[in-house]
Amino acid sequence: MTPSAAPASRRERPAKPALTKEGIIDAAMAIVTDPDGPNLTLRRLAEQLDTGPASLYVYIRNITELNALLLDRLLADLDVSWSPSEPWRPRLHRALLDYSVLLARYPALARTALLVWPDGPSYLDLLELLMRLLEKAGVEDAVAVRSVDLLLQFATASAVEWSGRSQAGEQDLDDLGATLAAADGTRHPTLVRVGADAFLSGDPDERHGWVIDALLDGVLAARRP
Repeated sequence: MTPSAAPASRRERPAKPALTKEGIIDAAMAIVTDPDGPNLTLRRLAEQLDTGPASLYVYIRNITELNALLLDRLLADLDVSWSPSEPWRPRLHRALLDYSVLLARYPALARTALLVWPDGPSYLDLLELLMRLLEKAGVEDAVAVRSVDLLLQFATASAVEWSGRSQAGEQDLDDLGATLAAADGTRHPTLVRVGADAFLSGDPDERHGWVIDALLDGVLAARRP
């Protein structure tokens, strides 16, 4: 009879690296940025870190706080510099477009950003930039704070739309064109008169810029709430 191998002592196993908040965010970011990976949950994250979900609560309260930290980590890649010698309006356009493009690269985080605001200094840097630009435009603070919220809501929704269309099997503009082309002349006379092409014209950057300008024109004309 062949003697069975002696069980390995736990003391001989390499020690697991200590958990840290930064390490948890690193591991979570690796999950959400993997296009073929599973959805982020605390259980999956704990498995990735070779620990139990309860251990994570020492560093984060819940999945919402984790997502807020992940969004802030992502925003660290944004350029938030600005010289007052640069006109405020083009710089604001660029800031919002860069934000949308960055989020659109990560569909899971883009969808999260509709419901969760980032938590950390990178988010505050973005808010600071937008507030300074609106101050330069002559917008008073009470209007500016609501305007920043509105502008970021649009930029986030754009990112979700762009990232969603990049997913296999999602709708594209041809589907919208077919829907519009099916308008009935009696029931939808205005749609028939305008035509489907009017709804589909312009590339994404041009359409994004037009909406930002329309919002800014409204901001500049807005009264103090």
